[in-house]
Amino acid sequence: ERSFGKAAGRLGYTQSAVSQQIAALERAVGERLFERPGGPKPVTLTRAGELLLGHAEGILDRVAAAEADLAGYRAGRAGHLTIGTFQSVSVEVLPVLLPRLRSVSPDLTVAMSEEDEQDELLRRLGIGELDLTFVVAPVADGPWDFVPLAEDPFVVISPADEPLGPPGEAVPAEVLDGLPIVGQSLTACQVLIEDGMRSAGAEPNVVFRTSDNGAVQAMVRSGMGHAVVARLAVDPTDPGIVVRPVDPGIADRVIGLALPHRHRAPAVDVVVDLARQVCADVIRAADEATAAVGVAPRSSAA
Repeated sequence: ERSFGKAAGRLGYTQSAVSQQIAALERAVGERLFERPGGPKPVTLTRAGELLLGHAEGILDRVAAAEADLAGYRAGRAGHLTIGTFQSVSVEVLPVLLPRLRSVSPDLTVAMSEEDEQDELLRRLGIGELDLTFVVAPVADGPWDFVPLAEDPFVVISPADEPLGPPGEAVPAEVLDGLPIVGQSLTACQVLIEDGMRSAGAEPNVVFRTSDNGAVQAMVRSGMGHAVVARLAVDPTDPGIVVRPVDPGIADRVIGLALPHRHRAPAVDVVVDLARQVCADVIRAADEATAAVGVAPRSSAA
């Protein structure tokens, strides 16, 4: 609120009560936490106040996570998991994983929640809204562990009538420099793609962005441009596109699971074990599918 008076009104306290509590907090930590210029000027945090605020927000997140765990316990939801996911995992991994999970844990109920932004998945994991979530490395530091599952290579897709090379041959990265590129919104995966292109000597000339993998492929099919995509995000059997590896290759994206440091339901370990098996199967199937259209397999389960 930048004003003790406004903060007091919002909290339902008197201004003097808020001032007394702030003074008591400053005495407890031994630092001045607020700059009090007086008059109409706003109250601001000192550097010490900013440091303490960061810790306070983390504490509140842990309290929220604890409340979520207790609410689940009281509701008898020990046999329930909410799993975070993103688009290509939802399309390629979950349709295989969920039936296997039902077969080994028939009493477990599962809810899925898809987000384009990895930071949002991790935020929700941190406050207990998710029990675990699929993510792509690198994963930001936080109250979670990262378990790698599989490596998914990046490939170039082009309109069928505008291939960037003969069947089976890699596209030299420099050929992509300046070409019209269809890309996703700047998700964690798209950042990996564009940083990898730059490292390989190709500045991305993105002419269209979308949050939908199918739309990327459709725009390429229409002739709008080319795209660099994770292999699991493309349908290599589409007759309107061609799929090629890129050389030098962009480092594979590593798909994994983020697991919270807090107490985990036993079913989380079941999901992790199954996800590792399913990802290996899905990557192997993708190897075979892309090999059939002239792309040599080069990934392996992590």
